[in-house]
Amino acid sequence: MRIMGEHSLISVAMAAFFAFAMAAPAHAQTAVDAALDMANMLDGAGGGVSGEDLVAALEDAAEAGQPMAMWQLGTMYENGEGVVKDPVKAFGYFAQIANQHADAAPKGVESDIVAQSFVKVGDYYRDGLPGAGIQADSNRSHALLLHAATYFGDADAQYRVGLLYLDEDELGLNPLQSARWFSLAARKGHGAAQAHLGDLLFNGVDGLAGQQVEGLMWLFIAQGRVAGTADEPWVTDLLNGAMSMATPEQRTEAVSLAASVAPQFASF
Repeated sequence: MRIMGEHSLISVAMAAFFAFAMAAPAHAQTAVDAALDMANMLDGAGGGVSGEDLVAALEDAAEAGQPMAMWQLGTMYENGEGVVKDPVKAFGYFAQIANQHADAAPKGVESDIVAQSFVKVGDYYRDGLPGAGIQADSNRSHALLLHAATYFGDADAQYRVGLLYLDEDELGLNPLQSARWFSLAARKGHGAAQAHLGDLLFNGVDGLAGQQVEGLMWLFIAQGRVAGTADEPWVTDLLNGAMSMATPEQRTEAVSLAASVAPQFASF
């Protein structure tokens, strides 16, 4: 292990990491966000730690079994940030987290990292990764995603399960099940899930009568949640479509409901 002064780099890097994980600023609500904040903080001269030394410190922490370090390395290798892009190494780190922490406390400080690792591994099984000997396996991919959605209650996983129930080639076309999963994610502040839930409620599906006011409410909330993101255009299209069909009374009531409900998602 490389030494820097009287403290090891692993101590410096991981101390900063856990400081962010346990006392993250308002915009960093999860351990995943804390990992990104830590990388930004330690980037180049601003953090006093070189990229090479940071990778070495993270590797030491990963070898010691720290899931946050494994996650950071996995995302770095997945995206080619600070290291040469290597999906096989990225898969290895995500798979290690999932294998070692499948039964971690669902509400623990690192639960979002474990849940998202299941999602990541599921993506690799969905598409296949020949370099790691992984063949495309949709059933395995679905099982991993469902574990993240059910056991960990991860909002992004729940949203993605909702999408799978809108595709007959995935989990089978079942709008009611889709609405159920979107609802779980929507109530956790997931903007895209709120938009899909609003669309399903507004238009209605077999077994679910249209609920225009509630559907429009969720679309209004979703638009605010996804503002400035890649999801904004399609969410705005859904909202505009629903607005064009709603009565003035429905629009007024939905706006009022959205104004009263939206603040509860401010902390997400």
